[in-house]
Amino acid sequence: MTSPGPSCWRRRGGGIDLFVRLTPKSAQDRLEGAETAADGHSYLKARVRAVPEKGAANAALEKLVAKALGVAASSVSVSAGGAARLKTLHISGDPSNLAEVLAALAGQPDGKKPSGEGG
Repeated sequence: MTSPGPSCWRRRGGGIDLFVRLTPKSAQDRLEGAETAADGHSYLKARVRAVPEKGAANAALEKLVAKALGVAASSVSVSAGGAARLKTLHISGDPSNLAEVLAALAGQPDGKKPSGEGG
C-alpha cells in the first residue's frame, strides 16, 4: 500500500504520534488538513482561540484533536514541542482506527469528520 504523500502521523506504542502546526489566538478552533513543509515534513494544521500562555493553547489543541478523533481528551497529550508552534501529540488507542480517522481528517480542509456517505 502506498500513501499519497508523507504522513503527518506515525504509529507508536499503543497509539499514534501526530505532527501538528498550531496557530493560537485564532478566530475559531479548527483543523485545516495536512500540509507538507519545504523540508518535506508533513503536519496537520490546527488553529485554536486560546492564547499561548500557561499551556492554554496546548490544552485547547488536545481537546480539539480528541473531539475530532472521537477519543477521550485524556488519550491525547503533547509529547514534544510544548512551547513551539510545531508539536508532536501522542494519541492512545487502536493505531489502525486512529490512522483511518486521521487520513480522512487530513484531507478535509474544514476539519470536519466525513459523514460516512456522500461524495
